[in-house]
Amino acid sequence: MATGRPGGRGGGGVRGSSRPLRAVRRTPEAPTGPVAVGDAPEPDAEAVRARARTRLAERAEAFLAEDELLADLRERSAAEGVVAVAPATAAALTFLAASTRARAVVEIGTGLGLGTVALLRGMPSDGLLTTIDPDGDRQVRARAACVEAGFAANRVRMIKGTSRQVLPRLSDAGYDLVVVDGVTTEFPRDLEASLRLLRPGGVVVVDDVLWSGRVADPVRREAVAGALRETVRLVREDERLVPLLLPVAEGLLCAARR
Repeated sequence: MATGRPGGRGGGGVRGSSRPLRAVRRTPEAPTGPVAVGDAPEPDAEAVRARARTRLAERAEAFLAEDELLADLRERSAAEGVVAVAPATAAALTFLAASTRARAVVEIGTGLGLGTVALLRGMPSDGLLTTIDPDGDRQVRARAACVEAGFAANRVRMIKGTSRQVLPRLSDAGYDLVVVDGVTTEFPRDLEASLRLLRPGGVVVVDDVLWSGRVADPVRREAVAGALRETVRLVREDERLVPLLLPVAEGLLCAARR
């Protein structure tokens, strides 16, 4: 990463000369010529800010190192094409579960259990996590990961199915925290369903709302972008919610129900 300021050296007069100094502007044709201090190009302000934001994001991402279990789950997920939550997102989920003392949590999108373990680590010891995923085989492995992390099997309720199938069956106002991280194009629908599940003071979290550039199919990419824009709009305009967009990984949208 380049951090130096572009520019040239200041020119100087020949000792004993009475002629006024003449600034010579550096050009591509004369890259080694002298440049007066006043003529040095200023760094692009937006580029400087962008580099600063990148450095801050990198420092924040590296603030907490993942332990061996989460690192292993991340490797397994990548090998199988499962998009796991980012390290900083996992840390944020643990923090949110702990700060809200969430005893009843819903996770949409189990994967191989990385986010599931992160949530359990922040929940009270009597908390119950309900996690939803259409892939039952992955849920079996996610449960094994939770047990490996030291949690009793009855701390997690695995429900096989899509969010459309499962969310309507869950209790109104019965949950402290809902994490939306399933099929991106379903985010607006999942958000609306999640608000019904939240108790007053409960929090909904939507992962990867700033996600971009990872979908090869232009039609699919537009559908994903449209769903993300709609999700952000719904949260921002809903007077029942206190929203916050965190620049964590690919964007973590949080909202507390009043």
